[in-house]
Order: sequence, then structure tokens, then C-alpha cells
Amino acid sequence: MARSRLYKVTRGTLRLLSRPVRRAQGRGGIVLEPYRGYGSREEIFLIGRVFRQSRPNPDADRDSLADLWRDVARRIARRAVKGAPVTARFGGTEQRVATDRDGYFRVHLSPRAMPDCDGPWHVVDLTLEADPPVEARGEIYVPPPRARFAVISDIDDTVMHTGVANKLVMLWRLFVEDAESRVAFPGVATLYRALHDGRAGERNPMLYVSRAPWGLYEVLSAFFARHAIPAGPVLFLREWGLSWTHPLPRRAEDHKRILIGNMLALYRDLPFVLIGDSGQHDPEVYAQVVAEHPGRVRAIYIRNISADADRIAEIEAIAAAVTAAGASFVLAADSVAMAEHAAGLGLIAPDAVASVQAERAAAPPEPATGPLPGMLRPSEPPPTVVIEPEGGRRL
Repeated sequence: MARSRLYKVTRGTLRLLSRPVRRAQGRGGIVLEPYRGYGSREEIFLIGRVFRQSRPNPDADRDSLADLWRDVARRIARRAVKGAPVTARFGGTEQRVATDRDGYFRVHLSPRAMPDCDGPWHVVDLTLEADPPVEARGEIYVPPPRARFAVISDIDDTVMHTGVANKLVMLWRLFVEDAESRVAFPGVATLYRALHDGRAGERNPMLYVSRAPWGLYEVLSAFFARHAIPAGPVLFLREWGLSWTHPLPRRAEDHKRILIGNMLALYRDLPFVLIGDSGQHDPEVYAQVVAEHPGRVRAIYIRNISADADRIAEIEAIAAAVTAAGASFVLAADSVAMAEHAAGLGLIAPDAVASVQAERAAAPPEPATGPLPGMLRPSEPPPTVVIEPEGGRRL
């Protein structure tokens, strides 16, 4: 049994890590790989990468661990293509950009007119000038007119246990069948679907932030799909800065604050909901965002993963400053408490709370190993702190 489980975990992990290697490629193994982007009716943003890798064996056995390992090795041996010319076309406008020294390209253009589309996801046509040319289609999320707010959520220790910082633990939990539901915090998938839907199917934009490198993009995409969490652009705090021309700041929290500020400027007509955790500077960063952008943040939800009483006291002091500036603040270890508060503000439909409760009740118990050191354990009481601004209002 243990051997078959290890085989399943190994095969599942290798399949995911090697999946991009088997995509269509141009001559010489050149690949044009776009990531999900975002935008408004006035401007759009998209990032992607150009690299070379050896071509896959068309006769490879996709159930063979040896062949899967060879595909992973080909991925590791990728070589970034510097200075590659990429042309993006969208909404009657095109932009020609070049890849940086790591092979990444960044598209930032203003469309003349938004193309007709049945939903909020729009296609950006990309062409790599090569012989022959390599084409790809990127996707960007443009909020529909009925959207009422935007959500920015951290991923690590906010949506999923342990986060992508601990890659081996995350991959194990993702591919061991009887632990799938332990990857995501219980109730978080239903809560995020409720926020995306709003009160009446508004399709509010969901933006996700992670400290992971772009190399784990496929892993996070599989995680979101498996747990039916609304897809959205993932804004990484490594290898990408929203200034497009300057390197990342030394401190990730500074970069996160700047990134959120850019989102506020892009979606200047929408209030924001910020979601993070108690262990990674999120309360401090979000409080600074509230101070720098008065009236733009409607609510802050912090998932409490800390058993440190001093840290809780620090967060309570931060919460008092946030609410004095007019935003609601919730510190909770449970998704149900967040859902109840969000329903009270009118962010989600009232009946969505019962759905979050049902997902929470159906979740299996925590694994015997428990959370990481310094984090709350299932046997500990989940402290919930809700602080409202004076004259709190519903959306």
C-alpha cells in the first residue's frame, strides 16, 4: 500500500511538473508561454516567457516514471531567450516588446476598443518573431460593468496550508488522494466563489499574490482547478515587478504594497477587499495600503495561523488603526467567520454562508503532523476578532 501510494504521488507530481514540456514548440525547441493577465477597458497587462528546451519524444510512455523524469530534466535544462521580439495584439492595438535576460516579456497596452466577448476573460494574440513564427494566445481578466468590488488575496498560508514556500509538502498534499481537501483551508473555495459571485453573479475580479517563482505557475493552476477556486491572475512577488522596467525591491512586503497600489489605480472605480494571513506581514502591509489610499479598502480579512499571543496583540493594534480609517477588519482562523462578516457587509449572498459552513463541516481532520511550528493547531481555540469602523456601511 505504501509503495503504491508513493508511486502515485511521484507519478502525479512528475506529470504536473513535466506538463509544460510537452506543449507545441517552434523550430529549435523555442517556446512562447503566456500567463494569465488582467486589465480594464483602458489598459491591459500580460506577462510571459520565451525559452528553449529539447523537443519531447513523441513515443514516450506518459505512465513511465523514467520518461516523466526525462521530461522534468528537460524542463530544468530550459534556456531563457534574451531579446526575443514578441508582438501582442488586442482591441485594435498592437505592441512589440523584447524579452529580458531571463526570457520574460511584459505587455502593457491601451486598446482602441474592447473586443466583443461573452465573459470577462479576453484573448490576447501573441506572436514570437522566429522562423517560422511561434504563436500563442494569452488570457486577461477585465471586470464586467456589474462588478462591485475587487479582491486581492495572498495564497501562502491564506488559501492553502504551508504555502508554496514548502514545495515538497505542498506537492505531497496535492497528489495524495485522501489528503486533497487538506491542501486548501476548509471553506476557502466556497468563500472565494461567493466573493467572486457577489450578491448576484457579479464576477468580481479575484487577484492572487504569492511569493513563489513563476516556475510553480502550473502547480498553482492545478491547485485552483482541483479545488474549484475562481481562477484569476497570479501576481508573483519574484521575477516580476509592476514597474515593468525596474528590479524588485529588496523587501517583498514593499513590493506587495506597490503592487496593490497599482491595482487600486487600475480599478479606480472599485472598492477592494484584502485577504491575507497573520504570519507574513500582511496586516502591516494592508494597514499601510489603507492609510495611503483612504476610502478604497472596504474590508480586510486575516486568516489567523499564529499561536503567539504577542502577535495577536500586534494585529489587534493594527486593526484599531485600520478601522479608524474606515475599513472593517476581521482576524479569524475559520472561513465561516469571514463568510458571516462578508454577508453582513453585503459582499456575498446571505445563503452563501451555509455553503461555506457545509464545506467546513465536510472537511477531514488535520493530518497527524499538524501545522508548522508556531501555527495554530486544531485543538486550540480559534480566536476571532472583528472590528468595525464607526458608522459601518453595507455595499
